[in-house]
Amino acid sequence: TIGMLGIVEDKKHITSLAFKGKSDLIYLLGKCENDISSSEYLASFHGIKESPAPNFDLDEEYNLQSTITKLIRANVLESAHDISDGGLFITLLESAMHNNLGFDITSCSEIREDAFLFGESPSRVIVSVREVKEDRFLDILRESNAPFTLIGHVSKGEIRIDDQSFGNISEYKEIYNTALAAKLK
Repeated sequence: TIGMLGIVEDKKHITSLAFKGKSDLIYLLGKCENDISSSEYLASFHGIKESPAPNFDLDEEYNLQSTITKLIRANVLESAHDISDGGLFITLLESAMHNNLGFDITSCSEIREDAFLFGESPSRVIVSVREVKEDRFLDILRESNAPFTLIGHVSKGEIRIDDQSFGNISEYKEIYNTALAAKLK
């Protein structure tokens, strides 16, 4: 576990992980990686507890974090959440649950679906952006040379991936809120 402490110079620059509004655009900042190494998915679903660590490039991570800082200070982000334990799918669920919103995304056709949804490659962040702020958002991204992909939008509550429904956020929220109690029984 790594703990970090910092100073927020201006409270208006605090950006939460929670999606804020239906129809906000969802972008993936960072590269789509065809990698499930060392992921919860690989360990839990496939029973493989030991695998190589995903590739990490310190310069890429620095550029991504600098870009996120610029986007936050420019006040163009509604939310930002790093992709880590559980991969992109869990990141999206965590962002959606707070305000009972859903998401409608399209996976990357060049990447295996399981790697896209559950891979835990570093240097990737999910952000949401209001359409009225998209032009300024894209200008900052183009200046930064950070890779990015529009993957979808925030929905009223339904979870959709590649035009297939996977239920409603309320179902996932119930599982999330009762998982520990169920495990302890």
